Amino acid sequence: MPSFRYQALDSSGTATAGTLVAPDRMTAMRQLQARGEIPIALEAGDESAAVPAMAASATAGRADALAFLRRSRRATLSRSEVTDFIREIATALEAGLPLLQALKTVRRQAANERLEEILDFLIERVEAGQPMHVAAREYGPPFDDMIVGMLRAADASGRVPEVMHQLADLLERSVELRRELVGATVYPLIVAGLIALSVVVLVTFVLPKVMQPIIAANRELPLPTVILLAAADFIRTWWLAIVALAGLAAWGWRKWIARPENRLRFDGLLLRVPVLGRLLRDVAVARFTRTLGTLVSAGIPIITALRIVRDTLGNTVLMDAIDRVEDKVTTGQSLAEPLERCGHFPPLLVQIVNIGERSGKLETMLLHAAGAFDRQVNNSIKLFTKALPPFLLVIMAVVAAFVLIAILLPLLEMQSAIGG
Repeated sequence: MPSFRYQALDSSGTATAGTLVAPDRMTAMRQLQARGEIPIALEAGDESAAVPAMAASATAGRADALAFLRRSRRATLSRSEVTDFIREIATALEAGLPLLQALKTVRRQAANERLEEILDFLIERVEAGQPMHVAAREYGPPFDDMIVGMLRAADASGRVPEVMHQLADLLERSVELRRELVGATVYPLIVAGLIALSVVVLVTFVLPKVMQPIIAANRELPLPTVILLAAADFIRTWWLAIVALAGLAAWGWRKWIARPENRLRFDGLLLRVPVLGRLLRDVAVARFTRTLGTLVSAGIPIITALRIVRDTLGNTVLMDAIDRVEDKVTTGQSLAEPLERCGHFPPLLVQIVNIGERSGKLETMLLHAAGAFDRQVNNSIKLFTKALPPFLLVIMAVVAAFVLIAILLPLLEMQSAIGG
């Protein structure tokens, strides 16, 4: 008969673990519930200890490969769709529905086939006795470590609706922040694209036709005109090679930036860029504060919370700083001291963490501070959107002036020669 390894909470809230024998997962789940324990994790044990180690390893390798292939073909959701899904589950649970019935209720109202496929998987696993966080981890994307950790904390704390609402709020703010950043960069990117396109068209097609009479008269051309004509001739002759080199450069950049040491240098350079560096740092600090506060308030240990938060920062320099902070906290130091020493986080955050640790209200202080850092991000986004377009306009004005001078100088010289 198969055995099952379990982790559970007894009536006093103490964590328990062990192994029990049952014909199937559902029966094992009922046995734990009959003993007054709340299952947190329930996994099948080793049913055949006599299998040779080499054969077991090969079987596990094949199973992992098959699991990877199945996971790569599974449907996924966007961040906003995951937010709506978590919110719907939390609302149904808050209304008093059991988890399985809540999943089935949301399944009947699924907005698309991808969500239906994901819900069918979760319903099947929950019906078999798995906790939702185990099913979500087994499914894979779109359920990342943060979502799985919050779902596990919800099961362990017994405050499932509340913690899932916190998770939905966190995901929603993440989506809003991403939309704000995209909205802030769309207009400058459009302006930059139009500048580049207009210069290429003007230099490649317009300038040679305007200069053709002057070239035919064998007159000496000014230096700006010679430069532009040479650029136009080069683009017309070697445009295919230029496109190929651009593709090769893009491929080389991806290979270069994929190396950890190069990515660390580049991210450090980004943090030192005026305006942009401040925006990136403010975004990371706001995300760190809200995510850490939400995870800690859900009952996730601070070390685990730091590991989850690390992967949400989006900058390897800051991620490396969190690694060092985690190492110091693991040795027994407070969180505020290594945060201050790393030098990448503002004094206000360090002070808030210090007060929160001393008062025993770290999660409350972090969640209150998250609002202030969100407002600071909004101010940084406004500064970025106001500073970048004028910068691009200055570049466009310089380029346009150079092209205009290159066109007008030979025309004025020819007019003077004719007038003379």
